[in-house]
Amino acid sequence: MSDIPTLRWGILGLHWVDFHHFVTDLIAPRTDPQAIHIVTTLGSSSEENGVFFVRKIWKDSQATRPQIYDQYQSVYNDKNVDIVYIGTPHAMHKQNCLDAIEAGKSVLGEKPFTINERESQEVIDAARAKGTRFFPLMQSLHDHLYVKRSIGKIHRVFIDFGLDMPLLELPATSRLKDPALGAGALLDIGIYPLTYASLVMGVGKLGKEYPDPKVASVLTLVDEIDESNAVILRYEAQDATAICTSTLSFRTPEKSTRIEGSEGTITIFGVAASCPREVKLKRTCAGDNQSEKEVFRFDHPPGTTGFIYEADAVARDIAHGRMESETMPLDETLRMLRLMDTIRRDGGCREDTLYL
Repeated sequence: MSDIPTLRWGILGLHWVDFHHFVTDLIAPRTDPQAIHIVTTLGSSSEENGVFFVRKIWKDSQATRPQIYDQYQSVYNDKNVDIVYIGTPHAMHKQNCLDAIEAGKSVLGEKPFTINERESQEVIDAARAKGTRFFPLMQSLHDHLYVKRSIGKIHRVFIDFGLDMPLLELPATSRLKDPALGAGALLDIGIYPLTYASLVMGVGKLGKEYPDPKVASVLTLVDEIDESNAVILRYEAQDATAICTSTLSFRTPEKSTRIEGSEGTITIFGVAASCPREVKLKRTCAGDNQSEKEVFRFDHPPGTTGFIYEADAVARDIAHGRMESETMPLDETLRMLRLMDTIRRDGGCREDTLYL
């Protein structure tokens, strides 16, 4: 009997690039798999869209092609589905999660999980009552920061995530422009800088144990959505500051993150903050101008873009009977949504878009 867990996936949300990457990672052939992933079903707004998606993603793949449904409920009800990946527009996450939970399925909810803390609490309450699992991914730098203490005491961290989105060319009904669909830089990509800040400044603590920072923020609103934002998190007890920025009008260079410590810096590179590939560690030597540098590359398995780690983590946790991720517990998800609610409210977002 193999010790490698197997997980059968139902996928919701076929239109956005990140979700294409997630499915591509699941079906990519691997020489040393940590889990076996099978995409058994796809839920689409129409069978035609589903067929087009399969032809595109499975074009050069030998993986078994999935059943296509034009109703999401059919995905939840399919006995060949162990877990449902929620990749629909943000405003649909809550209902999709609740429906999958009611059908007894495990759920992996893509960022930002739901559009506010209230909705997240409703989903988590249903999950705990039903016994379904959630496993968001967190990229860990914990060893260098808090075990090896490679750069000493952390003073500041800067994280930026920008995408050049053609907002002017999109219709008002686009999920990237419609406030009712959870549009805006903060919900779409700003969660990544906030997550990095949480990791770096959390001293290994999450959820209810996380040290509460003072928060100052500015949102640039265009047509009632935040086109860009800047958030400053001040951690008084640690005498440390995190500066998080995101925008939909300019693409971030490959250097997205810089962590400054008393004995050096850590810089993170990648195509975006959501997909880090390289860490550069620079240690400074006290008393002189000398320094030593180390570079660590994180090459993904061939044919994948990094989403496979998320899927593998879910498979391992479910195989071990865990009800939630130890790395990203449910209370931490709630804390992050509460923080984003505060930022959006203070930044002048319409109240009805905060509590739909």
